[in-house]
Amino acid sequence: MSDPVKPSLVGLTRDGLKKALAGMGVEPKHQSMRANQLWNGLYVQGATDFGAMTTLAKSFRAELDGVFSLQRPQIVTAQVSADGTRKWLIRFAPGIEVETVYIPDEERGTLCISSQVGCTLNCRFCHTGTQKLVRNLTAAEIVWQVMIARDDLREWPRAGRNSEDRQITNVVMMGMGEPLYNFENVRDALAIVSDGEGLSVSKRRITLSTAGVVPMIPKAGEEIGAMLAISLHAARDEVRDVLVPINKKYPIKELLNACRNYPGLSNARRITFEYVMLKGVNDSMADAKELVRVIGGIPAKINLIPFNPWPGAPYKCSEWEQIETFGEFVNRAGYASPIRTPRGRDIMAACGQLKSESVKARASERLAEMRSAELSRMPH
Repeated sequence: MSDPVKPSLVGLTRDGLKKALAGMGVEPKHQSMRANQLWNGLYVQGATDFGAMTTLAKSFRAELDGVFSLQRPQIVTAQVSADGTRKWLIRFAPGIEVETVYIPDEERGTLCISSQVGCTLNCRFCHTGTQKLVRNLTAAEIVWQVMIARDDLREWPRAGRNSEDRQITNVVMMGMGEPLYNFENVRDALAIVSDGEGLSVSKRRITLSTAGVVPMIPKAGEEIGAMLAISLHAARDEVRDVLVPINKKYPIKELLNACRNYPGLSNARRITFEYVMLKGVNDSMADAKELVRVIGGIPAKINLIPFNPWPGAPYKCSEWEQIETFGEFVNRAGYASPIRTPRGRDIMAACGQLKSESVKARASERLAEMRSAELSRMPH
């Protein structure tokens, strides 16, 4: 009979590390110091084995190794796009896989991480939404995504990289899943990611994106404190009800009221509204005017996202000229409206394209069934 898998220390809070040490018999007077040494080894040095934590006695390192593991999850595939975008398919356990994407730019490097395996929201334009929810990710699994990216980009001191020369400058919770449906694990993970004595990504450079889980938005502001992004995608309820079905539960007026009251909201801490451009669906000038009207008074910017196609997608991307016209109107109304350059399309790493590889075939079958059902309901 094989030994049970050893638990990881990754994802534990500082208090969690102290409790783990207490469970090993470490005396209370030594727990804080040992926890700080482990914290540094995990999140500053990026250690993958206890042997590398040379601030700890050799005998204690061996004792830790007998109880805990620092082994990284499995990277199933690692792809690099022609534009430099990187995508990792990470397997945490059998059937538990997520995709994580790194997007390099001239002035920043953004890591897009996931909060769930699959999603319950079924947003019509999103590939992830065709994958049923398997489960929430743990805090460790969320943090691991950052650590694996740092491994691959050689960002740890052992690779000669100092903190001023990091490629990952920003982290966005815009990958697979709805972060506010996994609140506690997301909160704990982002506390580790933003800790100034660890992974040290400023909260001003961490953005949490939600489709609009209205009751959790104030709590996110108070307990997480990251920048907020809203997957809006329509300015009228009848359109958003279809594109983002959670709108039926929390309509636009309720969502925007929550945004107006978001803790810390200011011109320096604007809310980002994400707006995917869908041909003939939400890209008219009437839509642009309504968008400007409904967000009135909210310090905000609008990210216009050209729709990224995926196999079986029910929509087409708006014409580029129409996207520019739409953006110019919003900009003249006083809102920055950058058009997001599609990145990583050739490796299915662009916005809305993420999906666990192991379920893609099954998802294609479900899409075919959905289209067949929709056709059968249409009048003949």
